Amino acid sequence: MKIVSFAAIKGGVGKTTLAYNFGEWLAKQGNKILFIDLDHQCNLSQTYEVYGDDKIGTVANIFLQKDDVTINHVKKNIDLIAGNMHLDDIETNIENMTNKNMRLYMWLNNNFDKLNISQYDYIIIDCHPDFSTATKNAIIVSHDIISPITPSKHGFDAKYNLEDRINDLRKEAIEFSTGESYVTAKLFFVANMIKRNTSSSNDMLASIKGDETVIGVIPEKELYNRSNLDETPVVDMKDDIRTYNRNYNFFQDFDKTWEKIQDSL
Repeated sequence: MKIVSFAAIKGGVGKTTLAYNFGEWLAKQGNKILFIDLDHQCNLSQTYEVYGDDKIGTVANIFLQKDDVTINHVKKNIDLIAGNMHLDDIETNIENMTNKNMRLYMWLNNNFDKLNISQYDYIIIDCHPDFSTATKNAIIVSHDIISPITPSKHGFDAKYNLEDRINDLRKEAIEFSTGESYVTAKLFFVANMIKRNTSSSNDMLASIKGDETVIGVIPEKELYNRSNLDETPVVDMKDDIRTYNRNYNFFQDFDKTWEKIQDSL
């Protein structure tokens, strides 16, 4: 089983769309997926029309250390633990607790057998675009972290910012008896929203050439950008013959990109 977190310091870089489409692509290949929505905007949960309420135990209960966390079956090979729009308030409430960054780690350990977590090939965590307590929890349990970067100066700044913050957390989250860090994840980047024949995109492609941490390039394409808004992943769009024929090259490149990302993890 692989735990992969999609994280970013900067919003609007396509993080949730990336997580959603990668998870859907993996599920289409026969992998069993568990999404965990740690973004208090809850866009991923809303894509699957799952809304947390008193009857559905959301990610909030992971951080509140309550037992009633609901794993929702949303689609063939895909389950979801719903996000909570008040997660930022909960983060504030647990801020002074010594184990605040270990809540997800503890929940997974305590429920691994009870909730049959081992059945999943991938756990995919969608984080809020920040480096708050919930994001730190996700990074600590992850095997890999994927962060989208976009062709702008601020996109590059966010890349280096995330690298620095993860390195700081690596030094902070230490098992004191052994001196080893709980943070073992590899950090990878995906160049997203790449436009044809624009200086900013060309500059980005030139700058990442040979960078082994950049494991994918996704072009600016309305078909892809609207996928989670329309609640239709790209991998399902291929089933429409007319859409597939009109966008044949895009779909071919799309599959190759996900294959490369999967092979890199």
